[in-house]
Amino acid sequence: MELAAIATAAVPGLSPVGFAALSDDAEDFDSALLIDAQKHRWRVRSPRHDEASMRLEAELSALRAFSAKVRASLPFALPSVAGTVRQGSLRTFVYKDLPGRVPSLDELVDEGSRLATALGQCMAAIHQIPDESVEIAGLPTYTADEVRQRKLNELDTAAATGKVPSRLLRRWEHAMEDVALWRFNAAVVHGDFDEEQIQISQSRISAVKGWTDLHVGDPADDFAWLSAIEDQNFSERVFAAYVEARGKSADPHIMRRAALAAEFALAQWLVKSLDSKDAERIAEAEEMLQELDRNIAEYGGQPLSVVEAPRPLSTPAPTPAASPAQPTPATERPVMVPKSSAPTINSSKVTALGGNSPAAAPAAGQDSSDSNGPESSTLDNSKEQSTAAPGLKDEGQKPAGDSKTGTAAQETGNQAGSAAPDGAAPAKESSPSDTDGNDSAK
Repeated sequence: MELAAIATAAVPGLSPVGFAALSDDAEDFDSALLIDAQKHRWRVRSPRHDEASMRLEAELSALRAFSAKVRASLPFALPSVAGTVRQGSLRTFVYKDLPGRVPSLDELVDEGSRLATALGQCMAAIHQIPDESVEIAGLPTYTADEVRQRKLNELDTAAATGKVPSRLLRRWEHAMEDVALWRFNAAVVHGDFDEEQIQISQSRISAVKGWTDLHVGDPADDFAWLSAIEDQNFSERVFAAYVEARGKSADPHIMRRAALAAEFALAQWLVKSLDSKDAERIAEAEEMLQELDRNIAEYGGQPLSVVEAPRPLSTPAPTPAASPAQPTPATERPVMVPKSSAPTINSSKVTALGGNSPAAAPAAGQDSSDSNGPESSTLDNSKEQSTAAPGLKDEGQKPAGDSKTGTAAQETGNQAGSAAPDGAAPAKESSPSDTDGNDSAK
Protein backbone atom coordinates (compact mmCIF):
# COMPACT_ATOMS: atom_id res chain seq x y z
CA MET A 1 0.00 0.00 0.00
CA GLU A 2 2.99 2.30 0.39
CA LEU A 3 3.42 2.35 -3.40
CA ALA A 4 -0.23 3.40 -3.78
CA ALA A 5 0.39 6.36 -1.49
CA ILE A 6 3.52 7.30 -3.43
CA ALA A 7 1.60 7.08 -6.72
CA THR A 8 -1.07 9.52 -5.52
CA ALA A 9 1.70 12.02 -4.82
CA ALA A 10 3.19 11.47 -8.28
CA VAL A 11 -0.09 11.77 -10.23
CA PRO A 12 -2.47 14.47 -8.95
CA GLY A 13 -6.07 13.26 -8.80
CA LEU A 14 -5.18 9.56 -8.82
CA SER A 15 -7.35 7.68 -6.31
CA PRO A 16 -6.46 3.97 -6.31
CA VAL A 17 -9.24 1.54 -5.39
CA GLY A 18 -7.38 -1.65 -6.30
CA PHE A 19 -3.84 -2.89 -5.82
CA ALA A 20 -1.85 -5.91 -7.05
CA ALA A 21 1.82 -6.91 -7.03
CA LEU A 22 3.63 -7.03 -10.36
CA SER A 23 6.35 -9.40 -11.52
CA ASP A 24 9.63 -7.47 -11.70
CA ASP A 25 13.29 -7.69 -10.81
CA ALA A 26 12.78 -7.88 -7.06
CA GLU A 27 16.41 -7.05 -6.29
CA ASP A 28 16.15 -3.75 -8.14
CA PHE A 29 12.53 -2.59 -8.00
CA ASP A 30 9.32 -2.62 -5.99
CA SER A 31 6.43 -2.74 -8.46
CA ALA A 32 2.66 -2.67 -8.28
CA LEU A 33 -0.44 -2.39 -10.46
CA LEU A 34 -3.05 0.15 -9.36
CA ILE A 35 -6.67 0.51 -10.50
CA ASP A 36 -8.52 3.77 -10.00
CA ALA A 37 -12.24 4.49 -9.65
CA GLN A 38 -12.60 4.84 -13.44
CA LYS A 39 -10.99 1.39 -13.84
CA HIS A 40 -7.88 2.91 -15.39
CA ARG A 41 -4.75 0.89 -14.67
CA TRP A 42 -1.42 2.33 -13.55
CA ARG A 43 1.99 0.70 -13.15
CA VAL A 44 4.33 1.85 -10.36
CA ARG A 45 8.09 1.14 -10.24
CA SER A 46 10.15 2.25 -7.27
CA PRO A 47 13.94 1.68 -7.34
CA ARG A 48 15.55 -0.06 -4.37
CA HIS A 49 19.04 1.42 -4.85
CA ASP A 50 20.93 4.05 -6.83
CA GLU A 51 21.86 1.79 -9.77
CA ALA A 52 18.21 0.84 -10.30
CA SER A 53 17.25 4.50 -10.06
CA MET A 54 19.77 5.37 -12.79
CA ARG A 55 18.21 2.73 -15.04
CA LEU A 56 14.76 4.27 -14.62
CA GLU A 57 16.21 7.70 -15.38
CA ALA A 58 17.78 6.25 -18.55
CA GLU A 59 14.42 4.81 -19.58
CA LEU A 60 12.77 8.19 -19.08
CA SER A 61 15.40 9.79 -21.33
CA ALA A 62 14.86 7.10 -23.96
CA LEU A 63 11.07 7.43 -23.97
CA ARG A 64 11.33 11.19 -24.29
CA ALA A 65 13.74 10.82 -27.23
CA PHE A 66 11.32 8.64 -29.21
CA SER A 67 9.67 11.09 -31.58
CA ALA A 68 6.06 10.82 -32.69
CA LYS A 69 7.36 9.49 -36.02
CA VAL A 70 9.34 6.73 -34.30
CA ARG A 71 6.40 5.75 -32.10
CA ALA A 72 4.09 5.61 -35.12
CA SER A 73 6.53 3.30 -36.95
CA LEU A 74 6.52 0.68 -34.19
CA PRO A 75 3.95 -2.17 -34.30
CA PHE A 76 3.46 -2.00 -30.52
CA ALA A 77 2.73 0.54 -27.79
CA LEU A 78 5.44 2.16 -25.65
CA PRO A 79 5.23 3.12 -21.97
CA SER A 80 4.13 6.62 -21.08
CA VAL A 81 5.31 8.21 -17.81
CA ALA A 82 2.34 9.79 -16.02
CA GLY A 83 4.31 11.21 -13.10
CA THR A 84 7.26 10.85 -10.77
CA VAL A 85 8.03 11.59 -7.14
CA ARG A 86 11.45 11.79 -5.52
CA GLN A 87 12.31 10.25 -2.15
CA GLY A 88 15.83 11.24 -1.22
CA SER A 89 18.14 10.22 -4.08
CA LEU A 90 15.60 7.78 -5.57
CA ARG A 91 12.70 8.62 -7.86
CA THR A 92 9.53 6.51 -8.18
CA PHE A 93 7.83 6.36 -11.60
CA VAL A 94 4.15 5.93 -12.40
CA TYR A 95 3.20 4.74 -15.89
CA LYS A 96 -0.10 4.40 -17.67
CA ASP A 97 -0.63 0.67 -17.99
CA LEU A 98 -0.16 -0.90 -21.42
CA PRO A 99 -2.62 -3.11 -23.32
CA GLY A 100 -2.36 -6.89 -23.19
CA ARG A 101 -0.91 -9.33 -20.67
CA VAL A 102 2.56 -10.56 -19.81
CA PRO A 103 3.01 -14.16 -21.08
CA SER A 104 5.13 -17.02 -19.78
CA LEU A 105 7.59 -18.82 -22.06
CA ASP A 106 5.22 -21.77 -22.34
CA GLU A 107 2.35 -19.46 -23.30
CA LEU A 108 4.47 -17.89 -26.02
CA VAL A 109 5.20 -21.28 -27.56
CA ASP A 110 1.57 -22.40 -27.20
CA GLU A 111 0.45 -19.36 -29.19
CA GLY A 112 2.21 -20.89 -32.18
CA SER A 113 3.71 -19.56 -35.39
CA ARG A 114 1.57 -16.43 -35.57
CA LEU A 115 3.05 -15.06 -32.36
CA ALA A 116 6.54 -16.25 -33.32
CA THR A 117 6.24 -14.20 -36.49
CA ALA A 118 4.99 -11.20 -34.50
CA LEU A 119 7.97 -11.52 -32.15
CA GLY A 120 10.46 -11.53 -35.02
CA GLN A 121 8.80 -8.48 -36.55
CA CYS A 122 8.75 -6.73 -33.17
CA MET A 123 12.49 -7.26 -32.62
CA ALA A 124 13.25 -6.14 -36.17
CA ALA A 125 11.27 -2.94 -35.57
CA ILE A 126 13.33 -2.19 -32.45
CA HIS A 127 16.60 -2.72 -34.30
CA GLN A 128 15.44 -0.39 -37.08
CA ILE A 129 14.85 2.56 -34.74
CA PRO A 130 17.19 5.36 -35.88
CA ASP A 131 20.42 5.57 -33.89
CA GLU A 132 19.75 9.28 -33.41
CA SER A 133 17.02 8.47 -30.88
CA VAL A 134 19.61 6.90 -28.58
CA GLU A 135 22.23 9.56 -29.23
CA ILE A 136 19.75 12.37 -28.44
CA ALA A 137 18.97 10.68 -25.12
CA GLY A 138 22.68 10.58 -24.27
CA LEU A 139 22.64 6.79 -23.96
CA PRO A 140 25.61 4.51 -24.79
CA THR A 141 26.57 3.73 -28.39
CA TYR A 142 29.11 1.04 -29.35
CA THR A 143 30.55 -0.11 -32.65
CA ALA A 144 30.90 -3.81 -33.45
CA ASP A 145 34.58 -3.80 -32.51
CA GLU A 146 33.88 -1.92 -29.27
CA VAL A 147 31.26 -4.54 -28.37
CA ARG A 148 33.81 -7.32 -28.91
CA GLN A 149 36.52 -5.51 -26.93
CA ARG A 150 34.16 -4.94 -24.00
CA LYS A 151 33.34 -8.66 -23.98
CA LEU A 152 37.04 -9.52 -23.91
CA ASN A 153 37.58 -7.13 -20.99
CA GLU A 154 34.71 -8.78 -19.11
CA LEU A 155 36.21 -12.19 -19.89
CA ASP A 156 39.48 -11.07 -18.29
CA THR A 157 37.60 -10.00 -15.18
CA ALA A 158 35.67 -13.28 -15.00
CA ALA A 159 38.83 -15.35 -15.51
CA ALA A 160 40.60 -13.46 -12.72
CA THR A 161 38.01 -14.72 -10.22
CA GLY A 162 39.35 -18.26 -10.59
CA LYS A 163 35.77 -19.55 -10.36
CA VAL A 164 34.95 -20.08 -14.06
CA PRO A 165 35.71 -23.54 -15.53
CA SER A 166 38.67 -23.39 -17.94
CA ARG A 167 36.69 -25.17 -20.67
CA LEU A 168 34.16 -22.33 -20.70
CA LEU A 169 36.89 -19.66 -20.68
CA ARG A 170 38.57 -21.25 -23.71
CA ARG A 171 35.24 -21.66 -25.51
CA TRP A 172 34.23 -18.03 -24.95
CA GLU A 173 37.69 -16.65 -25.72
CA HIS A 174 37.81 -18.48 -29.04
CA ALA A 175 34.41 -17.04 -29.99
CA MET A 176 35.36 -13.52 -28.91
CA GLU A 177 38.60 -13.65 -30.90
CA ASP A 178 36.86 -14.98 -34.01
CA VAL A 179 36.62 -11.64 -35.84
CA ALA A 180 34.30 -13.09 -38.51
CA LEU A 181 31.67 -13.59 -35.81
CA TRP A 182 31.74 -9.89 -34.94
CA ARG A 183 31.20 -8.42 -38.39
CA PHE A 184 27.80 -6.82 -37.96
CA ASN A 185 26.15 -3.43 -38.22
CA ALA A 186 25.50 -1.98 -34.77
CA ALA A 187 21.84 -1.17 -34.17
CA VAL A 188 19.49 0.16 -31.51
CA VAL A 189 19.17 -2.61 -28.89
CA HIS A 190 16.46 -2.93 -26.23
CA GLY A 191 19.04 -4.45 -23.88
CA ASP A 192 16.67 -6.27 -21.51
CA PHE A 193 14.35 -8.01 -23.96
CA ASP A 194 12.57 -11.16 -22.81
CA GLU A 195 9.06 -12.48 -22.21
CA GLU A 196 8.59 -10.28 -19.13
CA GLN A 197 9.06 -7.10 -21.15
CA ILE A 198 6.35 -7.79 -23.72
CA GLN A 199 2.58 -7.85 -23.50
CA ILE A 200 0.45 -9.86 -25.89
CA SER A 201 -3.11 -9.66 -27.09
CA GLN A 202 -4.82 -11.81 -29.74
CA SER A 203 -1.55 -13.45 -30.84
CA ARG A 204 0.23 -10.17 -31.42
CA ILE A 205 2.72 -8.06 -29.48
CA SER A 206 0.62 -5.24 -28.09
CA ALA A 207 3.32 -3.45 -26.05
CA VAL A 208 7.02 -3.51 -25.11
CA LYS A 209 8.27 -2.07 -21.84
CA GLY A 210 11.47 -2.11 -19.74
CA TRP A 211 13.61 0.27 -21.82
CA THR A 212 16.12 0.84 -19.00
CA ASP A 213 19.10 -0.61 -20.92
CA LEU A 214 18.51 0.93 -24.35
CA HIS A 215 21.72 1.48 -26.33
CA VAL A 216 23.32 1.10 -29.74
CA GLY A 217 25.25 -2.15 -29.92
CA ASP A 218 24.90 -5.83 -30.83
CA PRO A 219 21.34 -6.80 -31.83
CA ALA A 220 22.18 -10.40 -30.84
CA ASP A 221 21.79 -9.41 -27.18
CA ASP A 222 18.02 -9.16 -27.67
CA PHE A 223 17.91 -12.79 -28.88
CA ALA A 224 19.76 -14.36 -25.92
CA TRP A 225 16.55 -15.07 -23.98
CA LEU A 226 15.32 -17.41 -26.75
CA SER A 227 17.91 -19.95 -25.58
CA ALA A 228 15.58 -20.77 -22.67
CA ILE A 229 12.85 -21.99 -25.06
CA GLU A 230 13.00 -25.75 -25.58
CA ASP A 231 10.99 -25.68 -28.82
CA GLN A 232 13.66 -24.82 -31.38
CA ASN A 233 11.05 -24.61 -34.14
CA PHE A 234 9.55 -21.62 -32.35
CA SER A 235 12.93 -19.86 -32.10
CA GLU A 236 13.64 -20.58 -35.76
CA ARG A 237 10.29 -19.07 -36.77
CA VAL A 238 11.11 -15.95 -34.73
CA PHE A 239 14.46 -15.66 -36.48
CA ALA A 240 12.97 -16.27 -39.94
CA ALA A 241 10.42 -13.49 -39.41
CA TYR A 242 13.20 -11.22 -38.16
CA VAL A 243 15.36 -11.86 -41.24
CA GLU A 244 12.41 -11.26 -43.56
CA ALA A 245 11.65 -7.94 -41.85
CA ARG A 246 15.28 -6.78 -41.69
CA GLY A 247 16.21 -7.88 -45.19
CA LYS A 248 19.83 -7.19 -46.08
CA SER A 249 20.41 -5.55 -42.70
CA ALA A 250 20.19 -8.93 -40.92
CA ASP A 251 23.57 -10.51 -40.21
CA PRO A 252 24.06 -14.28 -40.58
CA HIS A 253 25.77 -14.94 -37.24
CA ILE A 254 23.37 -13.19 -34.89
CA MET A 255 22.12 -16.41 -33.26
CA ARG A 256 25.66 -17.63 -32.57
CA ARG A 257 26.41 -14.42 -30.69
CA ALA A 258 23.05 -14.72 -28.93
CA ALA A 259 24.04 -18.19 -27.67
CA LEU A 260 27.37 -16.76 -26.50
CA ALA A 261 25.56 -13.93 -24.70
CA ALA A 262 23.28 -16.40 -22.91
CA GLU A 263 26.22 -18.50 -21.68
CA PHE A 264 28.47 -15.57 -20.82
CA ALA A 265 25.69 -13.95 -18.77
CA LEU A 266 26.47 -16.51 -16.03
CA ALA A 267 30.05 -15.25 -15.76
CA GLN A 268 28.82 -11.66 -15.73
CA TRP A 269 26.39 -12.55 -12.96
CA LEU A 270 29.17 -14.23 -10.97
CA VAL A 271 31.30 -11.08 -11.18
CA LYS A 272 28.36 -8.92 -10.11
CA SER A 273 27.64 -11.26 -7.18
CA LEU A 274 31.28 -11.16 -6.09
CA ASP A 275 31.24 -7.36 -6.23
CA SER A 276 28.19 -7.30 -3.97
CA LYS A 277 29.69 -10.01 -1.69
CA ASP A 278 26.44 -11.97 -1.82
CA ALA A 279 27.51 -15.48 -0.75
CA GLU A 280 24.23 -17.13 -1.76
CA ARG A 281 24.27 -15.68 -5.26
CA ILE A 282 27.98 -16.46 -5.65
CA ALA A 283 27.33 -20.12 -4.82
CA GLU A 284 24.36 -20.24 -7.19
CA ALA A 285 26.35 -18.66 -10.02
CA GLU A 286 29.22 -21.13 -9.49
CA GLU A 287 26.83 -24.09 -9.57
CA MET A 288 25.20 -22.84 -12.77
CA LEU A 289 28.62 -22.43 -14.40
CA GLN A 290 29.61 -25.95 -13.35
CA GLU A 291 26.35 -27.32 -14.74
CA LEU A 292 26.87 -25.49 -18.03
CA ASP A 293 30.42 -26.86 -18.17
CA ARG A 294 29.13 -30.41 -17.65
CA ASN A 295 26.54 -29.96 -20.39
CA ILE A 296 29.13 -28.61 -22.81
CA ALA A 297 31.46 -31.50 -21.98
CA GLU A 298 28.78 -34.13 -22.52
CA TYR A 299 26.75 -32.74 -25.40
CA GLY A 300 29.16 -30.43 -27.19
CA GLY A 301 27.17 -27.24 -26.80
CA GLN A 302 25.61 -24.96 -29.35
CA PRO A 303 28.14 -23.74 -31.95
CA LEU A 304 29.42 -20.26 -31.13
CA SER A 305 32.34 -19.54 -33.45
CA VAL A 306 32.33 -19.22 -37.23
CA VAL A 307 35.86 -20.65 -37.32
CA GLU A 308 35.94 -24.02 -35.56
CA ALA A 309 38.11 -24.20 -32.48
CA PRO A 310 41.33 -26.22 -33.02
CA ARG A 311 41.18 -29.82 -31.86
CA PRO A 312 44.68 -31.19 -31.07
CA LEU A 313 45.52 -34.60 -32.47
CA SER A 314 45.98 -37.48 -30.07
CA THR A 315 49.59 -38.61 -29.71
CA PRO A 316 49.89 -42.31 -30.63
CA ALA A 317 51.28 -44.55 -27.94
CA PRO A 318 54.91 -45.65 -28.58
CA THR A 319 55.30 -49.13 -30.03
CA PRO A 320 57.00 -51.39 -27.47
CA ALA A 321 60.28 -53.00 -28.50
CA ALA A 322 60.06 -56.59 -29.69
CA SER A 323 60.86 -59.15 -27.02
CA PRO A 324 61.88 -62.78 -27.35
CA ALA A 325 59.00 -65.13 -27.96
CA GLN A 326 57.58 -66.49 -24.74
CA PRO A 327 55.09 -69.24 -24.19
CA THR A 328 51.71 -67.60 -23.67
CA PRO A 329 48.62 -68.93 -22.04
CA ALA A 330 45.59 -69.63 -24.19
CA THR A 331 43.76 -66.51 -23.00
CA GLU A 332 42.88 -63.63 -25.38
CA ARG A 333 44.99 -60.49 -25.06
CA PRO A 334 42.91 -57.29 -24.80
CA VAL A 335 42.91 -54.94 -27.80
CA MET A 336 44.04 -51.38 -26.99
CA VAL A 337 41.94 -48.83 -28.88
CA PRO A 338 43.57 -45.40 -29.35
CA LYS A 339 41.47 -42.49 -28.14
CA SER A 340 41.45 -41.00 -31.61
CA SER A 341 39.33 -43.88 -32.87
CA ALA A 342 36.83 -43.79 -30.02
CA PRO A 343 33.29 -42.75 -30.98
CA THR A 344 32.64 -39.01 -30.71
CA ILE A 345 29.41 -37.10 -30.40
CA ASN A 346 28.25 -35.55 -33.65
CA SER A 347 26.79 -32.29 -32.42
CA SER A 348 24.61 -31.98 -35.52
CA LYS A 349 22.70 -35.11 -34.51
CA VAL A 350 22.29 -34.63 -30.77
CA THR A 351 18.66 -34.10 -29.80
CA ALA A 352 18.03 -30.73 -28.14
CA LEU A 353 17.36 -31.23 -24.43
CA GLY A 354 15.43 -28.92 -22.13
CA GLY A 355 16.38 -28.01 -18.60
CA ASN A 356 13.86 -30.51 -17.17
CA SER A 357 14.42 -33.30 -19.69
CA PRO A 358 16.27 -36.45 -18.67
CA ALA A 359 19.93 -36.43 -19.64
CA ALA A 360 20.69 -38.29 -22.84
CA ALA A 361 23.07 -41.22 -22.55
CA PRO A 362 26.37 -41.02 -24.43
CA ALA A 363 26.58 -42.84 -27.73
CA ALA A 364 27.19 -46.55 -27.46
CA GLY A 365 30.72 -47.33 -26.50
CA GLN A 366 31.53 -43.73 -25.71
CA ASP A 367 33.35 -42.60 -22.64
CA SER A 368 31.84 -39.23 -21.68
CA SER A 369 35.28 -38.02 -20.63
CA ASP A 370 36.39 -38.18 -24.29
CA SER A 371 33.54 -36.07 -25.64
CA ASN A 372 35.46 -32.83 -25.62
CA GLY A 373 38.77 -32.77 -27.39
CA PRO A 374 40.12 -29.40 -26.23
CA GLU A 375 39.62 -30.15 -22.52
CA SER A 376 41.70 -33.31 -22.62
CA SER A 377 44.65 -31.61 -24.24
CA THR A 378 47.47 -29.65 -22.70
CA LEU A 379 47.14 -25.99 -23.70
CA ASP A 380 49.41 -23.00 -23.41
CA ASN A 381 48.94 -21.44 -20.00
CA SER A 382 48.38 -18.07 -21.60
CA LYS A 383 45.26 -19.49 -23.24
CA GLU A 384 44.05 -21.43 -20.25
CA GLN A 385 43.99 -18.62 -17.74
CA SER A 386 43.54 -14.89 -17.96
CA THR A 387 46.09 -12.74 -16.23
CA ALA A 388 44.07 -9.54 -16.14
CA ALA A 389 43.87 -7.73 -12.85
CA PRO A 390 40.59 -8.26 -11.01
CA GLY A 391 39.99 -4.53 -11.10
CA LEU A 392 39.62 -4.42 -14.90
CA LYS A 393 35.96 -3.61 -15.34
CA ASP A 394 33.51 -2.93 -18.10
CA GLU A 395 32.87 0.80 -18.13
CA GLY A 396 29.26 1.75 -17.64
CA GLN A 397 27.52 -1.48 -18.48
CA LYS A 398 25.37 -3.30 -15.99
CA PRO A 399 26.57 -6.88 -15.64
CA ALA A 400 23.87 -9.06 -17.09
CA GLY A 401 22.78 -11.96 -15.01
CA ASP A 402 19.87 -13.19 -13.00
CA SER A 403 18.43 -16.60 -12.38
CA LYS A 404 16.30 -16.26 -15.49
CA THR A 405 19.29 -15.53 -17.69
CA GLY A 406 21.14 -18.37 -15.99
CA THR A 407 18.38 -20.73 -17.10
CA ALA A 408 18.81 -19.53 -20.65
CA ALA A 409 22.54 -20.16 -20.47
CA GLN A 410 22.05 -23.70 -19.20
CA GLU A 411 19.64 -24.37 -22.05
CA THR A 412 22.33 -23.41 -24.58
CA GLY A 413 24.50 -26.17 -23.14
CA ASN A 414 21.64 -28.67 -23.27
CA GLN A 415 20.60 -27.73 -26.79
CA ALA A 416 23.70 -29.20 -28.38
CA GLY A 417 23.51 -29.41 -32.11
CA SER A 418 20.46 -27.15 -32.36
CA ALA A 419 22.60 -24.61 -34.15
CA ALA A 420 20.81 -21.36 -34.75
CA PRO A 421 20.06 -20.51 -38.36
CA ASP A 422 23.09 -19.04 -40.05
CA GLY A 423 21.50 -18.62 -43.41
CA ALA A 424 20.45 -14.99 -43.32
CA ALA A 425 21.67 -12.69 -46.03
CA PRO A 426 24.88 -11.02 -44.88
CA ALA A 427 24.70 -7.36 -44.08
CA LYS A 428 27.09 -4.71 -45.27
CA GLU A 429 29.56 -5.49 -42.60
CA SER A 430 31.82 -3.24 -40.64
CA SER A 431 34.94 -5.36 -40.32
CA PRO A 432 36.85 -4.96 -37.10
CA SER A 433 40.58 -5.21 -37.42
CA ASP A 434 41.90 -8.72 -37.12
CA THR A 435 44.37 -7.54 -34.55
CA ASP A 436 42.33 -5.13 -32.43
CA GLY A 437 41.97 -6.46 -28.95
CA ASN A 438 42.84 -10.04 -29.75
CA ASP A 439 45.37 -10.29 -26.98
CA SER A 440 43.38 -8.60 -24.28
CA ALA A 441 41.94 -11.77 -22.87
CA LYS A 442 45.18 -13.66 -22.82
